[in-house]
Amino acid sequence: MAVLLKGKPVVKAMGETLRCRIAELQDAGVQPTLAIVRVGDRPDDLSYERTAMKRAASLGVAVKPYVLDAQVPQDMLMSTLHSINYDKTVHGCLMFRPLPAHIDEATMCDMLAPEKDIDGISSASLSAVFTDSKVGFPPATAQACISILDHYGIPIEGKHVVVIGRSLVIGKPVAMMLLARNASVTVCHSRTENLPDITHRADIVICAAGRARAFGSEYFRAGQAVLDVGINFDDAGELCGDVDFEAVEPVVGFITPVPGGVGTVTTSVTMAHVVQAAEALR
Repeated sequence: MAVLLKGKPVVKAMGETLRCRIAELQDAGVQPTLAIVRVGDRPDDLSYERTAMKRAASLGVAVKPYVLDAQVPQDMLMSTLHSINYDKTVHGCLMFRPLPAHIDEATMCDMLAPEKDIDGISSASLSAVFTDSKVGFPPATAQACISILDHYGIPIEGKHVVVIGRSLVIGKPVAMMLLARNASVTVCHSRTENLPDITHRADIVICAAGRARAFGSEYFRAGQAVLDVGINFDDAGELCGDVDFEAVEPVVGFITPVPGGVGTVTTSVTMAHVVQAAEALR
């Protein structure tokens, strides 16, 4: 039976540290503040917004919501982001995506000032992940994976990590972040041949393919750490990850559940980035 890498203990530990840092900022007259930009009323955006606002309130991070109509002209969204960039009372910005089809999403992402791009969506922030520089912030979900490994004492340096998925949201950035921690990283995807042979050789496997229960026990071996980043719904409408948890959990050494794993930590990482941004401006 695997050790469950639950997100709740990670969130608790992060919260204790963050509350101390936030108190120090407040004592210095700085209130860490997050701007949340939502265009339209997508149910998943609304759910994430509620989660983010609840987590912010529990830590002492202020939130400024910017809610725009789904048909908002692009120049109005651009003006909103411009105002956030120059608002000295706002330290970080979280913009929900995907944006409506009539808006150039890449352009809007690049509108964000890197120092306020706390979810790593701009070209400048992503470039910093690949060059291992200190501009902006990495994507929160990628950082959440690293935070979970660190919290549970799972070594990264010198280990072989297989990342399944190559998106700019998780696959590519987490691979670069692991390389920066001296792991040997193999990035796989839907066209990778002999994938089970590759995953069997890994010490750590990060599944971020976005396919419900696509990876069963044949992909894994005893002792491995498996991080499931997938957020999917199966044919019965049940929330599940990319990993067939019931089949894989008895095989491996460590595994994150879905729900209750990586996703739980992501919002806390977002808040940590806001606090870090506020500290940088003291």
